[in-house]
Amino acid sequence: MDTQQYIESGILEEYALGILSDAERSEVERLAAIHPEIRHELDAIVMGLDAYAEAHSLTPPADMRERVLAGWQQAIRQQDSVNDTNPVVPLTTAPTPAPQPVAATPPPVSTPIPEPVVRPISSVPEPIQTQAPARGFGWLMAASVALLLSLGGNYMLYNRWQHTQSELFAARNDQARFAATQQASQKLMTTQRQELAVLRDEQFRHVTLAGTPAAPTAKARVLYNPSTRAVYVDVRSLPAPPAGKQYQLWALDKGKPVDAGVLAATTAAGEGLQQMKDIASAQAFAMTVENEGGSPTPTLATMTVVGNI
Repeated sequence: MDTQQYIESGILEEYALGILSDAERSEVERLAAIHPEIRHELDAIVMGLDAYAEAHSLTPPADMRERVLAGWQQAIRQQDSVNDTNPVVPLTTAPTPAPQPVAATPPPVSTPIPEPVVRPISSVPEPIQTQAPARGFGWLMAASVALLLSLGGNYMLYNRWQHTQSELFAARNDQARFAATQQASQKLMTTQRQELAVLRDEQFRHVTLAGTPAAPTAKARVLYNPSTRAVYVDVRSLPAPPAGKQYQLWALDKGKPVDAGVLAATTAAGEGLQQMKDIASAQAFAMTVENEGGSPTPTLATMTVVGNI
């Protein structure tokens, strides 16, 4: 398997973005466990996305919590200071007047008793005089209202700040995902251009691989350049291999099989060309079903397609 071509196909970036299907994710994880270079590249992509999001995130001011608590404590201290400015005045008794000398009492004089005066009773009661509330109680109420308004304002500002931070963080994440998607698209476009150049290159010899009795409907094609020894595989139709199995390409040089590499699951499904191992000389090509990772010798009973140059 050409791990470098697999890395440049853009599927690792799509895995990191979470846009692959379950089967494709399983295939990436399987190949990453087999090939250390794929695992290294996948870890680097994931760490790069995390570093990008963290570098563009906005942390709240360090003194936000202290400022909110200081506002509350100041309001409480103002309320306590208002209560302290209203001292209790102790009650005092009026001074006792000094005794006066008793004057001589004149003899009583008889005076006429006046007639009692009868006044009409008014039907409207006199208004009851009430005592005005103490000024200290008014200041206490004003301080309480100010405290409640301060707490409410701080709470609203804090919630609005949190909402803004959440929206900013989401926008940064969207920007990072868009950048990764754009990078994957550019890699895919580059790969497609390379495949088109291979298909148009007249130095490549097209070898048709027809199905065997074990798989009569199977069909594939090998593009072989004897000058550069480059080999590409283009799958038309192959049956899905059993679990734990993988297709392997063989070059037959004077009747001796030469390992040309294993096919990725996406290639076996017919998704684009895959560059195989370079082959110096070959007269035919064939595919067999082997254990994952390939086999040093072909299992002839599982031969699926074969074709001569």
